[in-house]
Amino acid sequence: MTETSPLPRIAIAGMAIESSTFSPHRAGERDFLRIEGGDLVTRYDALREGELTDRAEWLPVHYARSIPGGAVLPEVYEGIKTRICDGLREIVADGGRLDGLFFDIHGAMSVVGMDDAEGDLITAIRDVIGPDVVVSASMDLHGNVSRTLIENVDLITCYRLAPHEDTWETRDRAIRNLVEALESGQTPRRAWVRVPILLPGEKTSTRVEPARSLYARIPEIEARPGITDAAIWIGYAWADEPRCHATVVVTGSDGEAAARAAEELGRAFWGVRDEFEFVGPPGTLDEGVAAGLAATDTPYFISDSGDNPGAGGTGDVTWTLAQLLQKPELTADDAPVTLCASVFDKGALDILRGHAVGDRVSVEVGARVDSGPHGPVLVDGVLHSLHEGDPDAAGIAVIRVGGLHVIVTEFRKAYHDVSDFTSIGLDPEAAQIVVTKIGYLEPELYAIMRGWTLALTPGGVDQDLERLGHHRILRPMHPFDAFDVAPDLSAEMLG
Repeated sequence: MTETSPLPRIAIAGMAIESSTFSPHRAGERDFLRIEGGDLVTRYDALREGELTDRAEWLPVHYARSIPGGAVLPEVYEGIKTRICDGLREIVADGGRLDGLFFDIHGAMSVVGMDDAEGDLITAIRDVIGPDVVVSASMDLHGNVSRTLIENVDLITCYRLAPHEDTWETRDRAIRNLVEALESGQTPRRAWVRVPILLPGEKTSTRVEPARSLYARIPEIEARPGITDAAIWIGYAWADEPRCHATVVVTGSDGEAAARAAEELGRAFWGVRDEFEFVGPPGTLDEGVAAGLAATDTPYFISDSGDNPGAGGTGDVTWTLAQLLQKPELTADDAPVTLCASVFDKGALDILRGHAVGDRVSVEVGARVDSGPHGPVLVDGVLHSLHEGDPDAAGIAVIRVGGLHVIVTEFRKAYHDVSDFTSIGLDPEAAQIVVTKIGYLEPELYAIMRGWTLALTPGGVDQDLERLGHHRILRPMHPFDAFDVAPDLSAEMLG
């Protein structure tokens, strides 16, 4: 655009959730936080305080996000899709000008009865805004890039770190790429490579090799002439859909350079496929407890990885809690402090609200949604504390059984930050053992842990993918199948 041209008009919309199709949870209205108006614009650093603020007219439409869970109820998805499409329709009505759309998504959303939710959403959006509006998408590297999605977005990027410490940086990059494309009048081409690998995030963390070196290649590639962005998607392992696989996309004004770079990254990914290992020391729950009790430098963390709500687990699988309650070395009055986070059960909270702190209580908890690995568990102990008003959990109770402190929440909540514990009067740094439903430790917990077991427990995000039983992913797929010859990693050009 020239200096005398009007500022580009850019809409902002999206919907984000990571959905395990192996989880019986269904994401409903309560699961989604809605953001509109000025709050949607100022949500992004680049638009709140950055140089991009005055380089476009920003048109907030609608954004809905949920913590990970199961598939979204169709009526909830349709309601959000309609709200987004209606908002965009208002902008383009009567010839209204729309130049760009920032499409803020996760990429691993599943909707009951649908194979490619983000593909469906962007298709509906294109039906409203037409083919000429430039769309830039920001995604999680655990998202899935289907053919429908890549055909309908012009610019696309994803996180480069796992854990995702670059979440906001990635969104800002997607916004910046969009503004620069509109200002230049040149929309980059996309080179798309499907890589037949499907691995859990706990084996592909950028904290360790080979993912660390694989993702470290991106800045050099991005700096090459004619390249705008390079991205590697690990894909989402806990959905059984044809689009679930690793992907490389390189965008740039030089199509040949983009294709070469995408194929280079695809071959590099394939070349290290057998080198991926768990980011944390894997083991059984029993091995984790034994190591935690023996530890002299604490706290010792145990990941209840099979029911991680941060990856799509229901958050109410009781298998781990049942095992812990059977261990007298944890439940004796003189046992060291062990924190167990958490199990959600609204009915249990309603019962516990009828007691006073300090009362002896006996209540069945959990397994109301996912009872596959284990049924409800009877917790017989002292009501240690009661809390109300948590934004995610609503009510929270802590029941003490000897040294074991069992956290029961009214609604689903992930205990992934230190403040999740301290806000209810529990100090994880003073505990001997902290058991929490998580995979790899998020940065705050990683910083305070002095030992760690990634416990390979059952649930909707089981690390043992063979145990889950995928049957709809495209085959052959590493590590499910052996490859007699290398797969075709040629780049397909779009745009």
